[in-house]
Amino acid sequence: MKVTSLECFIVPPRWCFLKVETDQGVTGWGEPVIEGRAYSVKAAVEELSEYVIGSNPLAIEDTWNLLYRAGFYRGGPIHMSAIAGIDQALWDIKGKWLNVPVYELLGGACRDKMRVYSWIGGDRPDDVGKEAKRQRDLGFTAVKMNATEELQYIDSYKKVDAAVDRVAAIRDKVGDDIDVGIDFHGRVHKPMAKVLAKALEPYRPMFLEEPVLPENNEALAEIARHTSIPIATGERMFSRWDFKPLFEQGYVDIIQPDLSHAGGISECRKIASMAEAYDIALAPHCPLGPVALASCLQVDAVSHNAFIQEQSLGIHYNVGSDLLDYVEDPSVFSYSDGHVELPKGPGLGVEIDEEKIRQAAEVGHNWKNPVWRHADGSIAEW
Repeated sequence: MKVTSLECFIVPPRWCFLKVETDQGVTGWGEPVIEGRAYSVKAAVEELSEYVIGSNPLAIEDTWNLLYRAGFYRGGPIHMSAIAGIDQALWDIKGKWLNVPVYELLGGACRDKMRVYSWIGGDRPDDVGKEAKRQRDLGFTAVKMNATEELQYIDSYKKVDAAVDRVAAIRDKVGDDIDVGIDFHGRVHKPMAKVLAKALEPYRPMFLEEPVLPENNEALAEIARHTSIPIATGERMFSRWDFKPLFEQGYVDIIQPDLSHAGGISECRKIASMAEAYDIALAPHCPLGPVALASCLQVDAVSHNAFIQEQSLGIHYNVGSDLLDYVEDPSVFSYSDGHVELPKGPGLGVEIDEEKIRQAAEVGHNWKNPVWRHADGSIAEW
């Protein structure tokens, strides 16, 4: 069997799908994208396609190493996201060829289902108490919210109090019935991160995500000394080599690699295993589409340290198109009691509605994250 073609589709709300075809009629799907840089990733996939076309799609490890190591300059968000989408599609092909879910090829599942959480509150968190109650009523047992709006290096305690009040509103509405992950989103610099972490501690968050930008991961040591809340990070880290110093430093409790950013199933499986050796939990980042989520669930299925999975149904980014809109059978992601069953179908376990994707690709998207500025006019972290 040989790969015959790779074709990318940029579709709303902010996704990119990849179709890989073979001369045996077996097709695989991937989701290579960087939110806000979709066309850059598409171009990278097209550049890498000359290495893939004509190759054996079942030789996934060899192809991964070719795509990564054959370039003198390697790594980073664009390159690794392009590899991620190709890798996902090759695993999809291999599972379909052998008529088994991908996780069976990775050693078999160590769980029956995966706990999931939903987003609430939007970019500028609002009405989180009401939204948390709604998610609980829908059956979810965990949510995640942004902690704050933009924060300066040193900022007002009023903003800290506002963040605490929002978390308190969730506890007022639902008590301890729901777990709350709090995402600092890299918006918070070390001085205020220490203050905010300590102030939030009485509300027992599930985790604090990206307390500082990954460029400043060395600051996690000091932040960890100020709180007992588990610290999570990793969505903007792209390979096992990026994660290696994080594991060695020992200040992170949860890693969040993105299966569409960090080299796909092959690489994230290795990252997860490395984390397990350091007694670190896994909670893959996935505010994306159905192929990305299906890929995450394949790795979750075989990773003992996976404890919860992000998913994008109803997230504020998905205006006009949502998680289930591009799949033939939406029940593949049927949520119950805060969990989702592992996909049982061959490959990634999702059947993609190619006709709808082609129609949506005619519309495309040019999604960019907001540009925020502080009161003094300087650029703020989003």
